[in-house]
Amino acid sequence: GESLETAHKLDTVVFDKTGTLTKGEPEVTDIIAFNSSSEEDVLRFAASAEKVSEHPLGEAVIKKAKESQIALHEPKNFKAIEGYGIEAEVENVNVLLGNAKLLKDRKIEIMDLIEKAKNFTQEGKTPVYVAINKQAAGVIAVADTLKESSVQSVEKLKKLGLEVIMLTGDNRQTAQAMAKKAGIDRVMPEVLPQDKVNEIKKLQAEGKKVAMVGDGINDAPALAQADVGIAIGSGTDVAVEASDITLIKGDLQGVVSAIELSKRTIRVIKQNLFWAFFYNTAGIPIAAGILYPFFGILLNPIFASAAMAFSSVSVVSNSLRLRRAKLNI
Repeated sequence: GESLETAHKLDTVVFDKTGTLTKGEPEVTDIIAFNSSSEEDVLRFAASAEKVSEHPLGEAVIKKAKESQIALHEPKNFKAIEGYGIEAEVENVNVLLGNAKLLKDRKIEIMDLIEKAKNFTQEGKTPVYVAINKQAAGVIAVADTLKESSVQSVEKLKKLGLEVIMLTGDNRQTAQAMAKKAGIDRVMPEVLPQDKVNEIKKLQAEGKKVAMVGDGINDAPALAQADVGIAIGSGTDVAVEASDITLIKGDLQGVVSAIELSKRTIRVIKQNLFWAFFYNTAGIPIAAGILYPFFGILLNPIFASAAMAFSSVSVVSNSLRLRRAKLNI
């Protein structure tokens, strides 16, 4: 009930990118080898390092290695660096895998590699940089595709007068390319998982009523912070528990439907309040005999009961119209 009351006041909807706007099933599209490494070396070390990772990008790299029939090795000393990438030891060599900032922080020279990967970001692909033994070895381009319902849902939300924002850890160029495909104008790129909730707080500090739509564990704090948290039903249990509304089908059209349902519900509540006040405002004075001194009219208790019943029936009947709403939640 509280969620429905709040949803009609929303003016901003923030979508997490991976698994929410996109299918969350990225695929490796390109591999660029650098220095003395070969494409097979880059893929073997990267996939081996990712063997114990649960990140969608890591799963895409492993899938590509298996398709290429590359034998993988068990990683040692695996370490996930939240928001940046991973580090592991494979075949007695140190492997770093992640975004450009991770390698730059480790003082690894990758400017030439970034130049080679420039086209990836312009095409909406995510570049994953690989370093072997503290030297840049290559870059793997991974692309995720939009859900079929994303573009249509964003368009409908805009028509409802809401601002739509995409939140992602991707760099600005990649994020903007994907947002453009979805029809989203405003992007919050390079946001670390732990900072998502702060971005929601910033929007609320601007006086906005914010809905957050997400599916992952790291979306849960932002879902809880938002005025209305909307979780994708196919996502993690933590996200579902933290949300106010859960889209069972995982279809983003459900976000539009939830807001439309809220608007219809509030409209019906206002109509019901009007008719209830109208009946009572008109009926109580008549029942009290206000017309008797002028017209000699008294309201028979039977008619008063009938009018009271009709008031209740009209309110309930008006509410039942909501059952005819064709929604996709």
